[in-house]
Amino acid sequence: MRYILNFTICILIAISLIGFIPLEGEGKVYDDVIRLHVIANSDSEEDQALKLLVRDEVLRRFGTAFSGYDDYEDARASVESRISDIIKAASEVVASEGYFYEVTAELCREYYPQRSYDGFALPAGKYTSLKVIIGDGAGKNWWCVLFPPLCLSAALDEPERDEGAEKKFISAGFTPEQYKIITESENPKYRLKFKIVEVFEQLFSPKQKKQDKTD
Repeated sequence: MRYILNFTICILIAISLIGFIPLEGEGKVYDDVIRLHVIANSDSEEDQALKLLVRDEVLRRFGTAFSGYDDYEDARASVESRISDIIKAASEVVASEGYFYEVTAELCREYYPQRSYDGFALPAGKYTSLKVIIGDGAGKNWWCVLFPPLCLSAALDEPERDEGAEKKFISAGFTPEQYKIITESENPKYRLKFKIVEVFEQLFSPKQKKQDKTD
């Protein structure tokens, strides 16, 4: 009798959770995003200021070029084709400020912790990342969402939000339900889905070394 009761309770709990479990595809909210990740040489005040100058120049020179795409694969190819130009532009900033740091850049997959932006949040997990490293890359890092183009204003420390944000996400390959997960993450239903998305990523992806310090 107790076995039947416990089984029934488990079934009821499972049924109650069905609406909160991400559907197929909803857990892939990070698959169509490209992050920009700039890492300073060190945590000194001068190196941190230099990091922001490099960030500004990369966004000023290349941000609008990436914003012209509605397809993740096209945007990714565009970023990849400009790696050498990005390194050159960043190196010019470093040299103009009187430093001799080497600058490297690559398009890779990186683990990011959960991050909240203005009006939406992205779950922890692996994202395609344009990683720009200044010198030793031992300082605090700065990141934003390069595609969909939500951080084109180099003057802001947070990505821009506008009335076309949803359209940008949908154009980038997000489903309406995926968009709700990241923009309504404070809603109890979506907060739980958001957490389950992170759990799925931790379970089914290789263990990643977390990044060092962040802004």
